Amino acid sequence: MNEFEDQSSEAFQVEALKPEITFDEFAKMDLRVGLVLEASRVPKSDKLLQLLVDLGMEKRTIVAGIGKSYDPESLINKKIVVIANLAPRKLMGIESRGMVMAASGHNTLPFLMEIPSSAEPGFVVR
Repeated sequence: MNEFEDQSSEAFQVEALKPEITFDEFAKMDLRVGLVLEASRVPKSDKLLQLLVDLGMEKRTIVAGIGKSYDPESLINKKIVVIANLAPRKLMGIESRGMVMAASGHNTLPFLMEIPSSAEPGFVVR
């Protein structure tokens, strides 16, 4: 098995690209560096974590579907990328005010983007 094959020995499948968007559509997204201050499991969910994230100008609660990949304690003081201007949404009764950016493949667990330690909460991701 080579490094590009899934552990289950199925060949890695790259997902198809989504429909093309314009630069103006992309520019509407406000991507920011956030610092995780608190993290806990959402009751009755093995996938969801509740995060308190410092975005530099404010602190927000964000619910993220990364609970199978990360223990909450491992996320404290981790810098992450957040979509900061996404409309709030209730997940499992908790208002989530943003979305954590994570990468995953078909049938793989998500992993967070690596942010340099010199990046500060609130930095714009371009």
